[in-house]
Amino acid sequence: MLKLKRRTFLGATALAATGGRTARAQDFPDRPIRLVLPYAPGGAVDFVGRVFAQSLTEGLRQSVVTENRAGAGGVVGADFVAKAAPDGYTQLVIDPALVINPSLQARVPYDVFRDFRPVSILTSSPLVLVVSPDLPVRSVAEFVALAKANRSRYSYASAGVGTTPHLAGEMFAMRTGCEATHVPYRGIAAGFADMMTGAVQFSFSSIAGARSLVNDGKLRALATTGARRSGAFPDLPTMQEAGMDGFVVDLWLALLVPAGTPDAVVARMHAATMEVIRRPDTAANLERVGAEARGTTVSEAAAILRSEYDTWRKLITDAKISV
Repeated sequence: MLKLKRRTFLGATALAATGGRTARAQDFPDRPIRLVLPYAPGGAVDFVGRVFAQSLTEGLRQSVVTENRAGAGGVVGADFVAKAAPDGYTQLVIDPALVINPSLQARVPYDVFRDFRPVSILTSSPLVLVVSPDLPVRSVAEFVALAKANRSRYSYASAGVGTTPHLAGEMFAMRTGCEATHVPYRGIAAGFADMMTGAVQFSFSSIAGARSLVNDGKLRALATTGARRSGAFPDLPTMQEAGMDGFVVDLWLALLVPAGTPDAVVARMHAATMEVIRRPDTAANLERVGAEARGTTVSEAAAILRSEYDTWRKLITDAKISV
């Protein structure tokens, strides 16, 4: 009889706890949300995160406060969110580093697929292939021919080992047979300075980083890496249009919450995020960094993370890249 009562009590307690979680999820949000940006202020993740935080604050009628937690190429901030309470009040905006780092670094303290729930892919931004203006090339085909004729003499700049521009350069070298040397810089601005003097020949850059230099004629843009042409460079072909079938690199940004976050909270955040994505002022703000509002379903976002993880893992393994 005592066992029966104990089981009844435990069952009632569990039911009450479940009901409490459901009620709290339905009331979400009833206090400020922390949006973790895993890089120092000033970059694309920081800018886009702040754009969304401001608009989400208006849509949710609750403060969404950004917090920069930089370190280890995004690992510090991502791990902080992975270990946060799964209640929706700690969220993460991050770039492809989320799925690149586990293959690049010896040990990453989070599991991409076990520790997070995706809400949506927020934005897409292709890279742009830029070359030194001293090179006598005006197309990707001409550049490939020149690079192959100058084996081991050409190098490319990036903002660091394992960044998306670095991996795009490795993909280019492997796909074309060019033996280009990677030259990582602490910031891509220093790399651009060397490109302008001809010390470094090319780079796959974020659009935000390269656009003003391209417009001023200090760098020459040959193509962008998206699945379709970029609004920032509508006259430039994509790498695929330039003859490199399947060469698509997207500097996407995603919104994630800790695993275990209730479905109702994820659904509420997804709906609020899509409202922001559809706002005309969002598109105008994102255009400043060469990004386009995207928006996906939760399941589409999960599939994109898996596909990107597999793509970059294979490249990193094949090219024997490590930190």
